[in-house]
Amino acid sequence: MVLKLASAVLIVVAFVLLSQALPIDNGIQFLEMWIQGLGMWAPLIFAMVYAIAVVFFVPGSALTLASGAIFGLWWGTVAVSIGATTGAALAFLIARYAARNKVAAMAAASSKFSAIDKAIGEEAGWKMVAMLRLSPAVPFTLQNYLYGLTSIRFWPCIAASWFFMLPGAFLYVYLGHLGGQGLSAATSVGNDGRSTGEWILLVVGLLATVGVTVYVTHLANRAIKRHTLQGVPQVGARVAKAQPNPSQRWPVGATLVALVAVLVFSSALYAYIKRDSLMELFGPPPVVLSEAYEANSNGPTFDHSTFDALLWNHVDDDGWVDYQGLGEDQKDLDEYIAAVAEAPFGDMGRDEKLALLLNAYNAFTLRLILDNQPLRSIFDIPDEKRWEDMRWNVGGHIWSLSQIEHEQIRPKFIEPRIHFALVCAAAGCPKLSTEAYVAERLEEQLADQARYAHDHDRWFGFEPESGVVELTQLYQWYGSDFEQTAGSVLDYAAQFSPELKQSLDAGERPSIRWLSYDWSLNTQNPTE
Repeated sequence: MVLKLASAVLIVVAFVLLSQALPIDNGIQFLEMWIQGLGMWAPLIFAMVYAIAVVFFVPGSALTLASGAIFGLWWGTVAVSIGATTGAALAFLIARYAARNKVAAMAAASSKFSAIDKAIGEEAGWKMVAMLRLSPAVPFTLQNYLYGLTSIRFWPCIAASWFFMLPGAFLYVYLGHLGGQGLSAATSVGNDGRSTGEWILLVVGLLATVGVTVYVTHLANRAIKRHTLQGVPQVGARVAKAQPNPSQRWPVGATLVALVAVLVFSSALYAYIKRDSLMELFGPPPVVLSEAYEANSNGPTFDHSTFDALLWNHVDDDGWVDYQGLGEDQKDLDEYIAAVAEAPFGDMGRDEKLALLLNAYNAFTLRLILDNQPLRSIFDIPDEKRWEDMRWNVGGHIWSLSQIEHEQIRPKFIEPRIHFALVCAAAGCPKLSTEAYVAERLEEQLADQARYAHDHDRWFGFEPESGVVELTQLYQWYGSDFEQTAGSVLDYAAQFSPELKQSLDAGERPSIRWLSYDWSLNTQNPTE
């Protein structure tokens, strides 16, 4: 008992650590966007994945919860029902025709299976299947194979399975749906969340579903005991004689659970320690866009001419950088970076601040690449020296590159076009401009950057007859930013594509295919 309790505590602590280490809400956003990209086929594809998981003994509870969060209560239940039933049918057929000997060997040592097999033979088989599907007495994935060894026919077994698995599936989908609604409300940027009354109805409905499911499970367990114990006492008797005193046996099951708990806890602890690296894998944090600064046309300005000259001399029209030549002018780059550290940032107006932050981020990134040459990719730079290194000075503030982007730019300017202006030294990034951003021309420059990205197949592609839009993964990673200003990533991209806009205006919703992101260095000389 103590071992089981300690295991449970370890697993709970592990989940707490993982919730702190992983951007779960952002991961769900990406998953939802990927699902949306599948269009009308999404529930069917999900159901097929679910069926495959069932065949390979993968517990379905996590997938069932995810279905409720992604598809909602009704479509989630439909997807899970199709997937679970298809998986059960496949496992039944495998046990009966393809791997009968192996499955039979696994079941031979089980007195419970012997009793169930006898009960199915003596009763109408589908009734026993129905009771077992309503009860946790035998794991769901194991049941699927065991039925293939009994005398029950295929169609009665599958029909009973489908109907009597629905209550449990509906409960887990309901839980997933409620969790998805809570996450949506927590990250909502508008005021269109559910009302208090709607939440009360959701919770009351959940409690009612739990109550009914628990009661039905209780009835099913009683019926199973009655049918499996009556008429087969000799099975239990023989087993009882063969088994040693329970108090003398080593708790093998509890020990395995404890080992799994330790493994889960260790993995969660490692994930927590390495949470900065994991954040990079899951993408940037979601933010609420807002305008934090006033125009202040009378505020101080900043001279970007030094950086402008560097870009003009060492960046070509497609954004590729001559890092060797830039290295020869490293003194000028350092001079500009030193000037940024002295900029009167706090007194600047809105556009002056944004221009300074964009140029500073790009200049710092160029300096970072020069510091770590030779490189094939920015990912060749150690994690702690890349985006999280707090070494960059903007107007007396020491920030990391991540802080400049995710704390100083994104949440303080309602301007998703910055994602086509910030460049992380990768070929998949938007092109680095050949000129520095300046406040008086900032609107024009950002518009040019956005148009360029949507005019090149490295970042965007759409053929109306295909029904597929190809988008840079910037739209996937920063989907919330684009949604907050345009409603969806497709509507945002349509601002730069007349064909896509026409398709959307006609009521069509093309599916999305995410373009592969090239993290190789954006250099004019690939040997660098």
